[in-house]
Amino acid sequence: MALSPKWYQFLVSLFASLGSVLYGYDLGVIAEAVASDNFIATFNPTTSETGAVVSVFTGGAFFGAGFAGPVGDWLGRKYTIMLGALIFILGGGLQTGAQTLSYLYAGRAIAGLGVGFLVMIIPLYQAELAHPSIRGRVTALQQFMLGIGALVASWAAYGTYTGFAATDSKQWRVPLGIQIIPAGFLAALIILFPESPRWLIDNGRTEEGLQTLAKLHAHGDINDTFVQAEFGAIQDMITFEHENEAKSYAELFTNRSSFRRLFLAVAMQASVQMTGVSAIQYYSPVIFAQIGIPTADTLKYQGINSIIALIAQFSCIMLIDYTGRRWANIGGNLMNCVTFIIATALLAEFPPGASKNLGAEWGFIVITWIYNFSFSCTNGPLSWIVPAEIFDTRTRSKGVSIATMMSFAFNTMIGQVTPIAMKNIGWKFYILFVVCNFTNAIFFWAIQPETAKRPLEEMNYLFTNAPLFVPTMNMKEFDLHDLENRVQEVERKGSVTSHVE
Repeated sequence: MALSPKWYQFLVSLFASLGSVLYGYDLGVIAEAVASDNFIATFNPTTSETGAVVSVFTGGAFFGAGFAGPVGDWLGRKYTIMLGALIFILGGGLQTGAQTLSYLYAGRAIAGLGVGFLVMIIPLYQAELAHPSIRGRVTALQQFMLGIGALVASWAAYGTYTGFAATDSKQWRVPLGIQIIPAGFLAALIILFPESPRWLIDNGRTEEGLQTLAKLHAHGDINDTFVQAEFGAIQDMITFEHENEAKSYAELFTNRSSFRRLFLAVAMQASVQMTGVSAIQYYSPVIFAQIGIPTADTLKYQGINSIIALIAQFSCIMLIDYTGRRWANIGGNLMNCVTFIIATALLAEFPPGASKNLGAEWGFIVITWIYNFSFSCTNGPLSWIVPAEIFDTRTRSKGVSIATMMSFAFNTMIGQVTPIAMKNIGWKFYILFVVCNFTNAIFFWAIQPETAKRPLEEMNYLFTNAPLFVPTMNMKEFDLHDLENRVQEVERKGSVTSHVE
């Protein structure tokens, strides 16, 4: 029995998500690496230098995401993925063999550059391959595989921290070196997978684009009704884009519809960093120490936390095409706000060093787990899903590039600020995330339209005609059903086979 087209699309996207594993692994492993006894003994880093070890990676990723925009339009989506993986391998090797902090900084900056390429281009590639009915599920793989990487990192770091002596540099070199393995697989094998049919058609390779659409949606049958309808819709929209839509970075800011989409995508990525997730991921040993929990226990609890995140991300994959994007994003931010209120109260009421309250320790651990579940099944995946699906073919690579750069810019800022803030103001730093999560919910209630299950070629109509204040709009008024109408028109002509999806 042949694999169904949707399963084929899902599995192609799953393999591409190995690039997301690299980002998740680094997010999970670096906190443990800089907290290991041998790392501290070897480099004796100051608080600022510890922050730099973290933030130079996201700084590199900022530039990688920026370069990936034009490279993705020039080389294509899958070759950009291969380039990002190769760059990451170089950076991973330098990190693993680092002899000085400067050596380590260089490796992390290069690895970050590669990750910037990967996390920008992968959800875009996935969105351009997937059927509208599973697009959310497919692009949510970015966060799910990020969670896989974080899970592996947590337990690898815990194992090396407890398994090697404090005098052995394998405490931190082994977990940093492991990340080279999936990068090698991705770089070697991505060439075997299909290119984005939208990129092929946009670049004049029309016949190849049609054949790729057929391979993705109809077991290679170019006469399938859905393939013909989708092919026609893509051609018409690309023709329209070439004549009317933004063609450069500057026009993303001057074209009203394009700027509205860019504003939403950038806001999604920036808001996610202000939920507090990066502060917890990077500096969990420091944050847990605030409440009196030792580092070894912290690493164990973070491993459990990673499993919880994975369950949440899997829930998102299964449900996001049914729940939609808008209310999942709003509800997630509100839940995050509640968890940070409780965490802030615990830190304020039971200050480190002044209290040995076991109930407070466990309360803080559990509320961190609840926050992680809330974030991982809503805001985290949506920060990749929404930007990847709202742009036109001509502007998608550029728009997602800018949004991803914003994510890494805020990520870098949090990486630099968190250790200093935790040292100087302690629990008061959490108030920032209480406020930001609440204002995020109000902001997206006001501006974010529903985009679930809408074909990519209909996003232009939605963002051109929908009111700026979204709560006043009737979502159904902006459903064109263009793709369904095209399928029906092709079927009426009676010259093609039936749609197999």
